[in-house]
Amino acid sequence: MASTSKKATACAHHGGSAPPPKLASAVSNTVAGWSGGSSEGENQRASKLALESVIRPVDSLPDTAKKPANKGISVMPRTETKHPLDPLSAAEISVAVATVRAAGANPEVRDSMRFIEVASVEPEKHVVALADAYFFPPFQPSLLPRNKAGPVIPMKLPPRRARLVVYNKTSNETSVWIVELSEVHAVTRGGHHRGKVVSSQVIPDVQPPMDAAEYAECEAIVKDFPPFIEAMKRRGIEDMDLVMVDPWCVGYHSEADAPSRRLAKPLIYCRTDSDSPMENGYARPVEGIYVLVDMQNMVVIEFEDRKFVPLPPPDPLRNYTPGESRGGVDRSDVKPLQIIQPEGPSFRVRGYFVEWQKWNFRIGFTPREGLVIHSVAYVDGSRGRRPGAHRL
Repeated sequence: MASTSKKATACAHHGGSAPPPKLASAVSNTVAGWSGGSSEGENQRASKLALESVIRPVDSLPDTAKKPANKGISVMPRTETKHPLDPLSAAEISVAVATVRAAGANPEVRDSMRFIEVASVEPEKHVVALADAYFFPPFQPSLLPRNKAGPVIPMKLPPRRARLVVYNKTSNETSVWIVELSEVHAVTRGGHHRGKVVSSQVIPDVQPPMDAAEYAECEAIVKDFPPFIEAMKRRGIEDMDLVMVDPWCVGYHSEADAPSRRLAKPLIYCRTDSDSPMENGYARPVEGIYVLVDMQNMVVIEFEDRKFVPLPPPDPLRNYTPGESRGGVDRSDVKPLQIIQPEGPSFRVRGYFVEWQKWNFRIGFTPREGLVIHSVAYVDGSRGRRPGAHRL
């Protein structure tokens, strides 16, 4: 009986014969384009991978929901679950963080890592085209790489990658890591997680954004600083739980503010003695106090009570809630507005793929930009899907 590998090879081509030389060459070039390899050894490995990673050329895309008519021809299922443009999942973020942390030189380095940003690395256009051609909607066969025999269908896409911005609190260094997410399985599938560090680079003389943990630590340090407590008492504030400390990164105005130091200048506010969860604490700024905090070592390095400025008096109207700004009564001069769609919406959302009338696109998110719109296209009758924008 033939081995499993021989069976797979036989299923991939008519009658078990070897693939045509031109097909092997075309596929080899396609895979080499993914890997970016330049050496002869890499090209040979790419060629071998290509022969193992594609099905025979076909005239049209098979319908994977139907069984093939010929028993000797295997149809590859669309096994990809993540589009290259999809944001990272929680599992992928965990794998990326664990991979970088494990790459630390020693336990001290690993424990000092703060992960400021973790986002997906957006792939090249040809990878997006390949995903849209076969693995994901809009399923456009015209985007597949072709040779004289027809389109070449790959078995899988290149692995997804994550970009991590990491701050090391001990060394005060900022680094950027690229991690290849080789394999990410959910817990229901055994929780098998693997990642590989592709590159890492220390970026000198920069500071990444502060994270939520640093905000909380800075507030606690300032509120426990004795001169600050005395300054607040001068303003009639005894309860430090009412004080709000908002750290802001310093500007780069001189060598004293050089980015080699991780510094913050907090702004101070004070809430009233109220149980209202909607209270607007920012309506009462505390003026005249200057604080400079070393965020790396979490210590107050400069403090001045420069000028006594009385706090703004408590004013319920500053909370902008109906109960306090309008006496608890809603406006009666606005007619009711009702938006209903008895037959459902005119759009359809499948994962991150959106279709609306003749338009379709993908949505994504990044920590700095927020919403990102990818692959905007318009279905123009007989002209088919017309690309409008790659990224917005």
